[in-house]
Amino acid sequence: MKFIGEISVQLNSNKIIEACLLAGKIMLENGAETYRVEDTMQRMATSLGIKQSHCFAMPTGIIFSIDEMEQTKLVRVLERTIDLNKVAMVNNISRRMAQGEISVDEALLELKQIDESKPEYPVWLQLTSVSILSGWFLIMFQGKWADFVPAMISGGLGFTFLVYVHRFAKIKFFSEFLASFVIGFTAIWQVKLGIGTDLDKIIIGSVMPLVPGLHITNAVRDLMAGHLVAGLSKGAEAFLTAFAIGSGIAIVLSIY
Repeated sequence: MKFIGEISVQLNSNKIIEACLLAGKIMLENGAETYRVEDTMQRMATSLGIKQSHCFAMPTGIIFSIDEMEQTKLVRVLERTIDLNKVAMVNNISRRMAQGEISVDEALLELKQIDESKPEYPVWLQLTSVSILSGWFLIMFQGKWADFVPAMISGGLGFTFLVYVHRFAKIKFFSEFLASFVIGFTAIWQVKLGIGTDLDKIIIGSVMPLVPGLHITNAVRDLMAGHLVAGLSKGAEAFLTAFAIGSGIAIVLSIY
């Protein structure tokens, strides 16, 4: 009977580790800060009866263990995007676990459904939103209303290239570089054809949706929370993304 009890505890502990790792992986893949990932995982483990757990999260992986078990598990994070809805859904599961509303099996099932779910907003809606946003960024930077539509066209085409190039070419920063190149090329030709008037404002408004604002914010927040490795790596990623965007625009301007 003692042996059966030890097996039961082992299986339950494995489920707890799996649920915590999956929750952390979903959050890290979809734009959550590193310190928030670690805090959520430890709160989930505590709510499931684990007195002491250890978690170490980085932008590319998570290590997690609990004192009752000798083994330590690692999960790699290869793709990172921004979907704060998934982050909010995982936070909601964590709160429900803390209140005792769901078991580890129910939480694990819901987490798997979140992980396998597609983005809430389809590509066409994202494209429409980015196009309109590009026009409003132009106005925010004191551009002319006559350039509102040209900024929408440039921003929409750039975002389209960003999405589809990233799907087929898994080269980091290449999609941002090509998207900014398309934005600059489109903006220049609209001005040459007389559709647009102020080239600088059209380009600025169009590239703003590509700027890694969330990555910069997360890097600063992680540094303030004491996560130096995660903060510096996220800051470097944001810098390289901004450099890729600027390089694409610079090459177009140097050609024309």
